[in-house]
Amino acid sequence: MPPTKIKNAKVVSFNVAWHSFHFNVPNFKDLPTTRDHYVETPLFTCNGHEWDLRIYPGGDDDAPEGFVSIDLFHQSEGSITANYEVMIIDKFGKKKEGRKTTDSFEGMGHGFGWRNVILRSDILDESKNILDSDGTLTVGVSMKEESSTVFVPKNPLLKTIRRMFLGEDTADLCFEFRSADAKKGKKKRAKILEKFHAHSLILKTGAPMLANLFDLDDRNYRNGKLAKATITDVKADIFRHLLFYVYGGSVPEEELKTHAKDIIDAAYRYSIVNLKLEAEAAYVKSTKITMDNVMDNLLYADAKNCALLKEAVMNFLSANHYEASEKISFNDNVPEHLMKDLLVAVGSISNSKKVAVDELSTLSVSDLRRKLAEKGLDVDGSREAMIESIKDNATDSD
Repeated sequence: MPPTKIKNAKVVSFNVAWHSFHFNVPNFKDLPTTRDHYVETPLFTCNGHEWDLRIYPGGDDDAPEGFVSIDLFHQSEGSITANYEVMIIDKFGKKKEGRKTTDSFEGMGHGFGWRNVILRSDILDESKNILDSDGTLTVGVSMKEESSTVFVPKNPLLKTIRRMFLGEDTADLCFEFRSADAKKGKKKRAKILEKFHAHSLILKTGAPMLANLFDLDDRNYRNGKLAKATITDVKADIFRHLLFYVYGGSVPEEELKTHAKDIIDAAYRYSIVNLKLEAEAAYVKSTKITMDNVMDNLLYADAKNCALLKEAVMNFLSANHYEASEKISFNDNVPEHLMKDLLVAVGSISNSKKVAVDELSTLSVSDLRRKLAEKGLDVDGSREAMIESIKDNATDSD
């Protein structure tokens, strides 16, 4: 016989310690009393896991004759230890019977319970006041909410700073984007196309090079007037991404992919290092290195200090060195230090000869950056600079 499903459930109480649910079982006296037939409650969530109750009107297979059994089943992946109580609630909303314990649930479908929660005859006894006037039985479960899962709001500082983005009421700085100068021989004032308001305190801390565009010692600024700076070397939409990042925001993945180089250029120009690294990673992920673009990418990576992109280029060249030697001209435009990087790349993937090398020299750019981040060091720079920084820090620690 398939289990009986019940649909209604409600949270009846909540505090820091316990979370309680009540379920109504309609027409309890008419339910089958076949052994191991159960009524199944809807799923409920507590401590980040899903659960349900199973009520056996005629008891489970091992229950004493005449007793109702109740089981709690874990319905989520993973394991959890739960401190819980199952209850029979009378028609006045008070606990009539209860069973309390702590069990460890391993995986989905793992359950524990009691075979002898209450006699079925006691539930049907009108003098016990358990069933309501419609013959509905109420079964409850309470579970202790573990401290690790108690909801505590995060520090709101980051959201507060993001809400300040472009806020004119509190801003003391303004970036302006103007139209191109009028044609030669004509005097016409350039039109302001767009304004981005900002806050000196945030820029001084998060983007000092942007803050330095303003004369913060100017008398008018010190008298409460808005300081202004004109941006001519970055497009307005790219600058908006840049500024929002400084305020704790993020650039959507699709925007990073579409405008990767523009964002790299702007972030490099104004030393917004982490944004440059994000855009660089997006560019490497979305760009296929070929013989046609490999040198352009190599020179670009070197010019913008993009170690991850340079590594991708070097790996391509080392994996295709025979073809590259025939098709690519390493002329005077290629700096000498790039030749050394290429040799390192070839050596790191070659298994033909084993030679003693510095372990750091064989690490990927991502691994080097990870080591630097773990030590609280600057993650931007060439491969050589990152390796030296790690070595210097290790020496200082000794």
